[in-house]
Amino acid sequence: MDPHLLRTYVTVARLRSFSAAARELGYTQSAVSQHIAALEQDLGLPLLGRRPVAPTPAGERLLEHAGSLLLRIDAARADLAGYAAAPREELTVAAAPLAAHPAVLDALPSTGVTLRVLPRDEVPGAVATGGADLGLVDGIAAPSDPLALPDVAPLTAAALPGAAAEPLVVVVPDDHPLARRAGVRLTDLADARWLDAPAVGPPLERLRAAVGTPGGFRPSLRYEGTDVRTLVALAAAGHGLVLLPAGAARTADVAADVAAVPVVAPRLVHRTELLRPGGVSAGPVARVLDALGVASQGP
Repeated sequence: MDPHLLRTYVTVARLRSFSAAARELGYTQSAVSQHIAALEQDLGLPLLGRRPVAPTPAGERLLEHAGSLLLRIDAARADLAGYAAAPREELTVAAAPLAAHPAVLDALPSTGVTLRVLPRDEVPGAVATGGADLGLVDGIAAPSDPLALPDVAPLTAAALPGAAAEPLVVVVPDDHPLARRAGVRLTDLADARWLDAPAVGPPLERLRAAVGTPGGFRPSLRYEGTDVRTLVALAAAGHGLVLLPAGAARTADVAADVAAVPVVAPRLVHRTELLRPGGVSAGPVARVLDALGVASQGP
């Protein structure tokens, strides 16, 4: 399967337009049509309906594979490019909204640093494809388990030395019946209304898997931003419950309009991990890793 044809198909499917895809990719519309026809011939299946332009069922299935395939190709290109390029003195760090841990911030150089806040799921791809030199990701896990990360490239993940896993709390309005509780079990809240904030809070599907309630944790409102204070303000206004690490809930407290109720079961914690490309690190990346006490050479 030719990756150039696949990339053209993904663009057409996303934009729902051959002409818009041609403009974005810098091709003629005729070339885009030829790419799609060649890919359909290669696979022996129609992938796109033409009026309107939309993926067929087979095309939808291909889209499920395409993102990871193209990301792996871009990651391989970026990985090999590192062998030819001289070490850069600038440093780019991609961090999920709740993952900018003080230990890492303290270890950054005083100049030449760019910190990019990205949705959690985009951080591994940014590191894998060279968009960032280091990544900070977070999520919920059992106390002894590492984070479950997508397999996008040979990345090295490391726990931050001295950074204990944080307890989790459920953020509720201050006048909520749970607000004065000493602790809460997540199983008791499976039928409550929740805020769906995949870029900041734990994805609801992860909660369902962790608690074992496939039909629970129904979203009442979806928040697609990355600002924790806005998310807490939505909880304060009664739009739904949200699960956060205790430290983030304290920092984002909105005028004491919310209460943070500790989670007592199941045993889950909020964990932050550092991502970097595999192999030997040099330049400012190696200096940051040394400052953190993290080995500068991958497995």
